[in-house]
Amino acid sequence: MAVAADAPRPAPRIIEPASTGERLRESLFRYSLLVATMIGVLFLAVLIVDVAQDGARYLSWDFLTSFPSRIEPEGSGIRSALLGTLLLIAVVTVFIVPVGIATAVYLEEYADRDRWWNRLIELNIQNLAAVPSVVYGILGLAFIVRGPLDLGRVLLAGGLTLGLLVLPVVIVVSREAIRAVPPSIREGSLALGATQWQTIWKQVLPGALPGVATGVILALSRAIGETAPLILIGAGAFQLFDPQGLLSFFSALPIQILENITEPQQIFRDLAAAAILVLLVILLLMNSVAIYLRNRYEQKW
Repeated sequence: MAVAADAPRPAPRIIEPASTGERLRESLFRYSLLVATMIGVLFLAVLIVDVAQDGARYLSWDFLTSFPSRIEPEGSGIRSALLGTLLLIAVVTVFIVPVGIATAVYLEEYADRDRWWNRLIELNIQNLAAVPSVVYGILGLAFIVRGPLDLGRVLLAGGLTLGLLVLPVVIVVSREAIRAVPPSIREGSLALGATQWQTIWKQVLPGALPGVATGVILALSRAIGETAPLILIGAGAFQLFDPQGLLSFFSALPIQILENITEPQQIFRDLAAAAILVLLVILLLMNSVAIYLRNRYEQKW
């Protein structure tokens, strides 16, 4: 005991205060980030104000409920494109939610990481998340519109193509949300006699729900703004009828905006600006729902 009491103690480590140069570099870095953020916000505000000045006066109920027209642009609207966009969101949601969550659950809870095929699946998912959207449009044209499925230029083909585009994002976000659930939750459930599936269904998925829901909504927000895949699979513009089902021809807001901008008359460009405002409102609503779900149901472990 005496030997232990008399043993020399390590000298306390003295933390020297940051030098003037280090504090200066830290301040410069912080202000550089602030300036970069303000520049981005400024450019975004300028773009929104410019679009609002051109298109705000065309926003009305008639604009939302009228079909587009090249002959009478004063009465042109976005009815078919808006309805097509909403239906595309529905198709993409039905596709990516079960497939994305099921894939994430398998990779996180069941997959053996020592197996080469599981590592190959993970590698491909990470790579697919960075593939340009035009490549998915080419794949949709080759395998969904034509090729094995041969659905044609219909709403279902557009929804599946956009679903493939955002599916890797949903899988990655869902995996992160599932991984964030503490292992003690699983261990406690299994210790009480629950099976692995009961643990996943009753404990893991409810705990991961805020992150999964946020990822799905943000993925949908990306999908509805894509233009290149819809051009390649043949979505129409200035469509004078509503989509009648999953196997009918369709239009979408990005396609209608693109076609309006390419018209030589100024009024069509103003109509495109109005359609951009409608699309921005939809995106803001979806992002607001994502923020609400995250803040309302987020759990502190």
